[in-house]
Amino acid sequence: MKVRRLLAEVAVDKGPEAIRAQLAEVRLPVDDGLPDRRIGGLSGGQQRRVALARALARRPAVLLLDEPTAGLDPALRDEIADLLRHLAESHRIAIGLSCHDPDLVTRLADDVIDLTGPRLQQTARPAPTPREPASTPDDGPATLTASGLHAAHLHRGRRVPVLHGIDLTLPAGSSLGVVGASGSGKTTLLRTLVGLHRATAGTVNLDGTRLAPTAHSRSRDQRRRLQLVPQDPLGTLNPSRTIGATLRRPLLLHRRAGRAEVPDRVLELLDQVDLPAAFADRYPHELSGGQRQRVAIARALAADPDVLICDEITSALDADTTVAVMDLLADLRDRRGLSLVLVSHDLRLVADRTDTLLVMSEGHAVESGPTAQLFTAPSHPVTTALAAGTLLGG
Repeated sequence: MKVRRLLAEVAVDKGPEAIRAQLAEVRLPVDDGLPDRRIGGLSGGQQRRVALARALARRPAVLLLDEPTAGLDPALRDEIADLLRHLAESHRIAIGLSCHDPDLVTRLADDVIDLTGPRLQQTARPAPTPREPASTPDDGPATLTASGLHAAHLHRGRRVPVLHGIDLTLPAGSSLGVVGASGSGKTTLLRTLVGLHRATAGTVNLDGTRLAPTAHSRSRDQRRRLQLVPQDPLGTLNPSRTIGATLRRPLLLHRRAGRAEVPDRVLELLDQVDLPAAFADRYPHELSGGQRQRVAIARALAADPDVLICDEITSALDADTTVAVMDLLADLRDRRGLSLVLVSHDLRLVADRTDTLLVMSEGHAVESGPTAQLFTAPSHPVTTALAAGTLLGG
């Protein structure tokens, strides 16, 4: 369904001007064709705002929000926070939200219920200490490269450019952070690398071998070696399969374990992402968003990939689980040379956990280089703004 229809389906006022006003209220553009785009063609941040607009279109008295700002860049998170406060005060809407961001909770909430311990307190977070690169391109082969990568979305029968000549190099065992505002093309870049979005120009190479532009045209081993963990796992987990069956499939499909070994390997994967063994018998709808995200990570790891491409994988996780998952990925990098591509709006996480950085703006790679260098001495205004937001806690 297109965005316009999604809102009109539930809106009290279904008129086109009312729909446009509802989108504008949640800070979505209405003059670039967005109302006529399908939800799958939007960024994660745009999808969240459409969901918020859809809820508001019913003119509710009570609005219940589950992680409403997860996966949003700091500036957009602050915009949504201001909007929620505006709705509560001006429209007299009662708002209840669950959230892993204690700063946001402290800023917004009149009352707080902490299900894990004492009442949340606002604490000053130290500025990040960027890690030094674990390796350089000269230390080993470049597992993944992209050259002159272009991509577009279809809108009313014509191609609208989304990516403009992206180049990247990911040496074996290294980690690359990809940052930029919502809608800058980060998710499209990841989907193009794994062949889920066809490039209009440019090449993607794995260990020097050029990959076909679409996943179904790549060999099974090439697909195994390049795994994507999506931002929204619910849309990619089969609702009719248990978690155990979901993890068994890649183990058998890619011959990562014999049939007799599969049950133990499933439990090992669950343990790696801090999920209990009993979850093997559950279905996706029985898990929280953060638990589903961990299942998606475990499923990707089951294929024993050489490159793990992660789209906001920690946005639905609490702080302790985020550290545990990132420590797991760091251990895999050290032990078996796993390469990591990490898209995240958590700039502190990117500064701490990546070797190199790619900064995107409006589909362009505006700056790239060692993470520590770009955060401490940026040369492009976009990077400067991001680094300032990181250091100031924005």
